[in-house]
Amino acid sequence: MALVTTKDMFEKALKSDYAVGAFNVNNMEIIQGIVEAAQEENAPLILQVSAGARKYAKPAYLLKLVEAAILDTGLDIALHLDHGEDFDICKKCVDDGFTSVMIDGSKYPLEENIRLTKEVVDYAHAHGAVVEAELGKLAGIEDNIKVDAKNATFTVPEEAAEFVAKTGVDSLAIAIGTSHGAFKFKGDPYLDFERLQEIHKLIPDTPLVLHGASTVLPEFVAKCNEFGGNIPGAQGVPEEMIRESTKYGICKVNIDTDLRLAMTAEIRKHLIEHPADFDPRKYLAPARDAIRGMVQHKIKNVLNASNQR
Repeated sequence: MALVTTKDMFEKALKSDYAVGAFNVNNMEIIQGIVEAAQEENAPLILQVSAGARKYAKPAYLLKLVEAAILDTGLDIALHLDHGEDFDICKKCVDDGFTSVMIDGSKYPLEENIRLTKEVVDYAHAHGAVVEAELGKLAGIEDNIKVDAKNATFTVPEEAAEFVAKTGVDSLAIAIGTSHGAFKFKGDPYLDFERLQEIHKLIPDTPLVLHGASTVLPEFVAKCNEFGGNIPGAQGVPEEMIRESTKYGICKVNIDTDLRLAMTAEIRKHLIEHPADFDPRKYLAPARDAIRGMVQHKIKNVLNASNQR
């Protein structure tokens, strides 16, 4: 039981048709719900921290909560920085004990993205950490990442091969049609599996990452709205598409929006049904249970990662 890198997790996943869930965390209850689900499913686990989470909870608190989760469950857990904006934040997280960092240079031209990523790779590898990078731009909103549809670009397979060769990056997030947030598709859901297969063919030993992969289950949107929400109908990534993607090198699937919806629905429900309650434990306990149930569903039915630890 320890903080580990994703190296062994991804090597195993590449040989089989499953992916490791990477779940965004913001507080104790979210972490508890996620790790309890992973423990019950005997699944590999990545907990990831965004820039917004670092600002909200502070790195020291999050790190100690993850260490407590390892001690409590006996799990090996990878602690990952999600969407690091520059070298300094990646360096800080590596120095703080993160075992994996993402440098997101996707907003830059290819050569600058390569230069920045290589700088982070060199530092992280020298300190025992691994690096994820991004090539192509996903539409949508997540914390301080905002890309409108017209500026979203799919990953070019030949550029992906060049990028990996020149940077030595450990895993690569690619753009094939997913997007951040709840509102992923205006029409029918579409992922470019032909592009994914070509990328995987060119870099078969590189673990690929799918961002913006929440399925936005209608029942949780409806539950949020039933108890005081105003979330329009949203179309997430169909679960069968995520399962299909694991056949072509997708080893890590990021999940955040679905956790927020599950947690918020239970908190709203409790406060509407018990308006006199002012004990946070009364509404955070069912919220934690909702997180656990959501993560178990993802591990078992979407990622196919049960009993892969």
